Amino acid sequence: MIVDLPNTTTSKISKALVKIREEGGAVALGRVLTLIISTRLGEEEEAIEAANDASREHPMRVLVVSTGAAGGRTATDARVDAQIRVGGDAGASEVVVVRAYGAAAADEESLIMGLLLPDAPVVAWWPGTAPDVVSQSPIGRIAQRRITDAAAASNPLDALARIASGYVPGDTDFAWTRLTLWRAQLAAVLDQPPYQPVTAIEVHGAADSPSTVLLAAWLQLQLKVDPSLSVSSKAHGSSGIQGVKLVRKAGPIELDRTMVNVATLVQPNQPTHDISLPRRSLRDCLAEELRRLDPDDLFGEVITRGVRKLGETTGAIPLVTP
Repeated sequence: MIVDLPNTTTSKISKALVKIREEGGAVALGRVLTLIISTRLGEEEEAIEAANDASREHPMRVLVVSTGAAGGRTATDARVDAQIRVGGDAGASEVVVVRAYGAAAADEESLIMGLLLPDAPVVAWWPGTAPDVVSQSPIGRIAQRRITDAAAASNPLDALARIASGYVPGDTDFAWTRLTLWRAQLAAVLDQPPYQPVTAIEVHGAADSPSTVLLAAWLQLQLKVDPSLSVSSKAHGSSGIQGVKLVRKAGPIELDRTMVNVATLVQPNQPTHDISLPRRSLRDCLAEELRRLDPDDLFGEVITRGVRKLGETTGAIPLVTP
């Protein structure tokens, strides 16, 4: 069910939610958190779809705040339009889309404060371009977890450097979440005999891939070896991470993504294996991040110490200012 509320206020939206619950019973009360999605007007649907899918694992209230010029409105057209989605149009969540125009978009915090679930954690997500320091933004100040996506920025590596310089506990980025399967596979390989130290690391990926940078930074911190980071343009290779090579005395371990969802694992004295290593969807990344509401300490170490050290070592990414 979708209920449109043109030219409305936060108070009217809240009353409409109560009315829907009382009259139709369409809105369940077992929500575990509030997810705030901050987007530009006209760019909401992909994020809403991912949130709806993730809500089947994490029942929640989804508040979508869309601002910016759209629909021919001018800066003087101060107006708030809203839409409430429940039932089949909202997965296992309830979705409130708030579209603010003109001066009404100046204070995002006031648009959603009255719609937060009481006594429930707040998670903020910027699926597109994010503020330079998300923890100091109006929405970031009220959230205990703040999710960005450096890959969605016009310059992903600059965005990664900004995230590192402004990091506070509770921040995370989908560039890191997309590494989960890579990190698990590499850790599993190194946990098998022979237990020899890694003497060299090579990581290669697309030139605009923040995940490639984070993977190299993580390996450098964990293995205490300076990596070689090689990048290629999309015209000369696939996007994202393309492969990793770890050199030990017994021989190299190579994990290369040969197809979109398949990687080839080559190890000394073992047959070559094709393993599933799919590119993670927005839904998968969001669901994983919502499983933990405490700060990700390892990400904090990698994004601050690791990225800076990698920048000093390779010179291939912007250095992080202290």
